[in-house]
Amino acid sequence: MTHRDLLRRHGLFDAKVPRFTSYPPANRFSPEVGGADRTRWLSDTPDGSDISLYAHIPFCRRLCWFCACRTQGTKTDAPLARYVASLLDEAEAVRAILPARIRTRRLHLGGGTPTILPAALMDMLLTGLAVRFGSADLDEVSVEIDPTEIDAERLAVLAAHGLNRASLGVQDFDPKVQQAIGRLQSVDDTRATAQMLADLGVTALNIDLLYGLPFQTRESLSRTLDDVVALNPTRLALYGYAHVPWMSKRQQVIPSDALPGPEARFDLFRDARARLLLEGFAEIGIDHFARPGDSLAVARDEGRLARSFQGYTDDRVDRLIGLGASAISRFPEGYVQNHSATAQYQSEIAAGRSSSARGVRLTQADRAKGDIIEALMCYHAVSLDRLPDPVPEAADWLRDLAESAGDAVDFDGRRLTIRPWAHPLVRIFAARLGRTAAGAQTYSAAI
Repeated sequence: MTHRDLLRRHGLFDAKVPRFTSYPPANRFSPEVGGADRTRWLSDTPDGSDISLYAHIPFCRRLCWFCACRTQGTKTDAPLARYVASLLDEAEAVRAILPARIRTRRLHLGGGTPTILPAALMDMLLTGLAVRFGSADLDEVSVEIDPTEIDAERLAVLAAHGLNRASLGVQDFDPKVQQAIGRLQSVDDTRATAQMLADLGVTALNIDLLYGLPFQTRESLSRTLDDVVALNPTRLALYGYAHVPWMSKRQQVIPSDALPGPEARFDLFRDARARLLLEGFAEIGIDHFARPGDSLAVARDEGRLARSFQGYTDDRVDRLIGLGASAISRFPEGYVQNHSATAQYQSEIAAGRSSSARGVRLTQADRAKGDIIEALMCYHAVSLDRLPDPVPEAADWLRDLAESAGDAVDFDGRRLTIRPWAHPLVRIFAARLGRTAAGAQTYSAAI
């Protein structure tokens, strides 16, 4: 029996499971957890704590059809100015609750399209965040960039505020694929952006790619990889396209009959993975790749790799404060997400109320399961002796998982390791451990 047959037998080509950027997954968040919880968790932050900041900019000039993120289009800058004012008001309210002494270690601007902000507005946002949270202790300032929505002036502002890592959205360079997903972006525009970043001294470059897109073939993805490798990125994310038109209405524009099937998706990822390994990238978890000197590869080698809503990261600070519409905050006590609708978010902020809409309080068992799932997603292995929040039930969880996984894992009673051929099954195993229904329509394909 081939490895593909074994993967098929374990359900890889049929299952729908969470991506496990958190545990419990965000679809388990409840309105029973909200502003009062976030206020309490902020106020309980010990004096002198390290924090990370995430600021969400939900606006785009164009709405890419493949995207399932909470975004909205705008042709003018007027809503951008109002939104930044609200975001800074939220930042002010959050800072007033935190203790006097905190160290802000990371700042990430995500979206949407953060670089849609004009230079003056970008400067206002970053200056306002620095005034409130400080910038002297920042280890990393990162931003997501659409190469079709950036210029030298905006990049100069970002660089002046300490930008040292940039993520460029590419997805795919094939014109037919781009037409089908509503994202036209040339190699030349992308190369020019990478060069502007390099000229400013920003050499930590992430590239985001998707496999499983309409009309995408093994040959077309290979050509995209040729162009991407030539950009000399230090880090790559290779995500499987999540076709969830029941959740993201704009995806209904994408012709479903042009999407590669599950086994074709598997071949696309397998080919791309082999190519990137041949190019000298280190494999990180299930869908990231990094040059050996990149901080993500170093974190993997040192056992510090983590997984969050932004994918794989070397940021292990346990308090991530999300600002803006739909932003998620993470605390040791739980998760809280802001209102997703921009208008409602701004209305709550204007009224002086918390913008938090839903979340989840973590039990000790939740934290232990989350630790196990994170270890499996990062290293395809977990040891009961290294759990940060051990609980007596953990041994039974791993034993049950080992019995259900059979020949796909090795288990000695304390340590469970997924065999190399079975690495693609890790999300399925995480779903079993987290008792997350693998057939739920809210989830994306396991491959």
